[in-house]
Amino acid sequence: MKFSARHVLLLAAGVLALRAAEPAKADGYEPVGFDRLAAFDYTPPETETAKPTDQIPAKIKALDQAKVAVTGFMLPTKMDKGLVKEFLLVKDAMMCCYGAMPKVNEWIVVKMNGAGVKPLMDIPITFEGRLRVGEMFENGYLTGLYLLEGDRLVGVKG
Repeated sequence: MKFSARHVLLLAAGVLALRAAEPAKADGYEPVGFDRLAAFDYTPPETETAKPTDQIPAKIKALDQAKVAVTGFMLPTKMDKGLVKEFLLVKDAMMCCYGAMPKVNEWIVVKMNGAGVKPLMDIPITFEGRLRVGEMFENGYLTGLYLLEGDRLVGVKG
């Protein structure tokens, strides 16, 4: 498989973002990285009504309702007037646009408070907000484990 220079740069940026220290704690937002959020195996239940599997570790569940700062790559899912209102924040750039399917604990559903943010793809971005931890279902299907009620974009790397 041959990669373009752009793909190599995006992959390198993703690796560097994951290896970089988590963002500095500011305004009471705890830095939380995907190294922590994705550090456990999770097998999605077949249906919403399936018996709870209790697969999310207690140390991750303890982040529920916490104010956090998380860095990842934006994959917009809902826009309004040119601004992104909802998006997936994924672990690395290769997951959002190039066909690598992320594990369910390697993305965060982000719903921005306020007007939204400019679309910024292919670069690591840090967002602050209140994290919700737990299985989320839509129409009977698991849609994620993490929801960030986004307060603001605080940093762009690269």
